[in-house]
Amino acid sequence: MWRNREIQLYIITMILICAVVSVTATIFFTISSVILVLITTVLLIGCSLVFTRWRYKEIESLSGYLRQISNGNYKLDVRDNHEGELSILKSDIYKVTLMLSEQRTFLEQDKVKLTNAISDISHQLKTPLTSMMVMADLLSDHKLDELKRAEFTQNIRVQLERMEWLVSSLLKLSKIDAGTVIFKKDKVSVRTLIERALQSVLIPMDIKEQTLLVRGDESVTFTGDKHWTAEALINILKNCVEHTSVGGKVSISFSENPLYTEIKVEDNGNGILKEDLPYIFRRFYKGKNAGEDSVGIGLAMAYTIITSQQGDIEVRSEIGKGTEFHIKFYNKVRT
Repeated sequence: MWRNREIQLYIITMILICAVVSVTATIFFTISSVILVLITTVLLIGCSLVFTRWRYKEIESLSGYLRQISNGNYKLDVRDNHEGELSILKSDIYKVTLMLSEQRTFLEQDKVKLTNAISDISHQLKTPLTSMMVMADLLSDHKLDELKRAEFTQNIRVQLERMEWLVSSLLKLSKIDAGTVIFKKDKVSVRTLIERALQSVLIPMDIKEQTLLVRGDESVTFTGDKHWTAEALINILKNCVEHTSVGGKVSISFSENPLYTEIKVEDNGNGILKEDLPYIFRRFYKGKNAGEDSVGIGLAMAYTIITSQQGDIEVRSEIGKGTEFHIKFYNKVRT
């Protein structure tokens, strides 16, 4: 406490005031008055110093608390039940400590997620890369049959397309996670949205001779981002087409009410096992009925896009009967 300049100035000022008062009392009053003034002044200075020392000890303890926080110890609690500026300061410091603790927890979770994501990506890329390396070695053989050469070349092209889609999807997810994607809030026609999404699956459906049924009023709309929502719908439709057998049926229906606009996509395919249902929107999750080429990212991206626009998506499925995806966009953001 004594090293603080304000305390030194305070003591000097009090001594000067005491001296002036004592001299004045000597001139105009008796010796007894002078002694009384001196005693009173000393007591006041003493009380003031004791009180100031206590405040500085409190500040010193807060400094120690802050040093412990800077070292990563967020479990200390300096709050008290008193009133006053110091108590308010303690409470504010504790609130900041909780915020720092939460941010540290989030950062640690982000590190774990990043590590897991890198591991998953590495695993997903390793298989096609290994396959392409083997086929590239085979293609270097000048004696290789032309039919085999064409087959290996086509396989390499398929693997490259798969890798391109995976990297593109991961980049999109990363942008959404980082908050750099600004979703528009336009009035979107659901019929136009569906027509746009269907362009990506019409050929696979034609190859598998599947039937498409679209039902809904032309006037149905929702508020959202047409481009990103189409991306989500494409991934859902691809999942339905892939898991529906030759000659199967995929249907899309849409409607609206005062609360929300709903889009329902359903198929009569293989269905999803009950134990897989809670996890199908998790990134890189592959259910027991997933295809060999499945990466486990399409539905995860659809979920992220829809929920980022304050929408909901849920799935209902029964083995051997098919799967239903229900997408809802609410007319007002729920609080």
